[in-house]
Amino acid sequence: MDHDVDHAMQTELEAAVFRRLVAHLRQHTEVQNIDLMNLAGFCRNCLGNWLAEAASDRGLPLTRDEGREKIYGMPYAAWKALNQVEASPEAKAGFAAREAGEAPANRMPAGQHADERVPSGST
Repeated sequence: MDHDVDHAMQTELEAAVFRRLVAHLRQHTEVQNIDLMNLAGFCRNCLGNWLAEAASDRGLPLTRDEGREKIYGMPYAAWKALNQVEASPEAKAGFAAREAGEAPANRMPAGQHADERVPSGST
């Protein structure tokens, strides 16, 4: 099904999806950042960093810490103290392998991190 959607509506839809993703991650604190990194190549911190970068690109002052607070719904240190658990040896090994370039082919290539800037207009 193909619909004509103007730029403003497309932006509204994308914003709604982003808000839903953030709400979902806030609700599911059992999902650890290392697990997100191992499975998807990004985590909550990446989302906060991307938010800060998007604000900066538009001349708005927002630090990475402030961006992360908008994602976590609280300062990162507070979220970490409440929700972060010690990563399993398997999760640590998976993260180390990914960082060393041993990630499976369907994952982000070695040396490329999800928190790197994505060109504007990319999805």
